[in-house]
Amino acid sequence: MSTTSATSSASDEPAVSAADLPGYETGTWAIDAVHSEIAFSVRHLGIANVRGRFDDFEGEIVLAENPLESSVRATIRIGSVSTGHDQRDAHIRSEEFLHAEGFPEMTFRSTGVRRGGGDGFLVDGELTVRGVTRPVTLDLELNGFGKGYEGRSVAGFSATTQISRKDFGVTGGPTGAALGDTIKITLEVEAGRV
Repeated sequence: MSTTSATSSASDEPAVSAADLPGYETGTWAIDAVHSEIAFSVRHLGIANVRGRFDDFEGEIVLAENPLESSVRATIRIGSVSTGHDQRDAHIRSEEFLHAEGFPEMTFRSTGVRRGGGDGFLVDGELTVRGVTRPVTLDLELNGFGKGYEGRSVAGFSATTQISRKDFGVTGGPTGAALGDTIKITLEVEAGRV
């Protein structure tokens, strides 16, 4: 996926019936950060992948009667970045990278949902990092629905995308040349019905 997405509306897409999605439940769902993960990876020196994650985030998913009219929004706190190395984490939070002090949050807001390959979906949206907003498309898989604690309905989603860090002004300063431009993002989301 690139940060450039085609504009499409649900009305342009073949109909998707809730009946096509086993267990599908409409309504508003809150992302459960304890059972979810926002992870990323980037090439270092062109030969290895450095991986990390964000531990503090929240979001809301609204599943509509027509799945293609569903929406999602999420907020991620930059200060919660973790790569397993304190010095590197501090550098990522610095002005050379994500500038957590000036821009403490990054956000995602969906703008449309389309059918993807197989049983998947493409979620078009806007990602804002360091005050810069760019279009991003998530390649999403609906993992299913079930019952959690106390009988609460839960839903699971997996999604991937990739972005250009330079598109968002993330240069990395002098050490940035050692890093690839492409950031791969992987989302594993569990959400509970509100």
